[in-house]
Amino acid sequence: MEPSLQSSNTSSLPLESKVILVTGAGSGIGKAVALGLAKKGATVVLLGKTLEKLNAVYDEIETAGYPQAAIAPLDLEKATEPEYLHFADVIYQEFGRLDGLIHNAAWLGELAPMELQGIENWNKVLQINLTSNFLLTKALMPALKNAPKASIVFTSSGVGRKGKAYWGPYAVSKFAIEGLMQTLADELETNTKIRVNSLNPGATLTKMRRTAFPGEKPETLPTPEQLVPAYIYLMSEQSQGVHGQALNARDLI
Repeated sequence: MEPSLQSSNTSSLPLESKVILVTGAGSGIGKAVALGLAKKGATVVLLGKTLEKLNAVYDEIETAGYPQAAIAPLDLEKATEPEYLHFADVIYQEFGRLDGLIHNAAWLGELAPMELQGIENWNKVLQINLTSNFLLTKALMPALKNAPKASIVFTSSGVGRKGKAYWGPYAVSKFAIEGLMQTLADELETNTKIRVNSLNPGATLTKMRRTAFPGEKPETLPTPEQLVPAYIYLMSEQSQGVHGQALNARDLI
């Protein structure tokens, strides 16, 4: 089904009572999305590597009077499968379900010709951008299946849909994310109420973008906050029936 923001659900709190996990929630798009989801009524699980950043987002949510968030410090580069499974058990015991999972965390790595890419950089990018997505989704599947209608969003990229020179392992990881999304969506098409999609944020004013394009004029880019409606849409009842789609955030805001 083609995505549409038109819906009969006009509630000012379309995510009320939903439990949604956001990776990379300490800064950039992840932080903006976490705050935006909380504003719309969600209980947000803030997952990230740096506890100080997660605490700061938690405090912003608390100060604003939104539903109390949860903090989940986890290093996606180094976490083992047993650690993911333990984390998922904690989520299940605490909330009994998971209504949404947003895979936002990513690592750019080095922009260089393939012949100059080092194996350490390759492994780190693939571990954070791809393998962690697989392990986290797999571990959280019981909690997602226990939700009335769950939504999984994998973060893609323009270079994950059309290869671009020098983007090396980052581009490869995002192509693989599209494959992971499609495979999982097909598996969950029947016998579950979980919808799975990928979302390309597009060029956005973030630290990663500044690293990749240091000469770019920041005023030409949308802020992370401007993308939040796309994530709210995909986490809300508005996106029921949107499944297995490679979406662009700009089309949803």
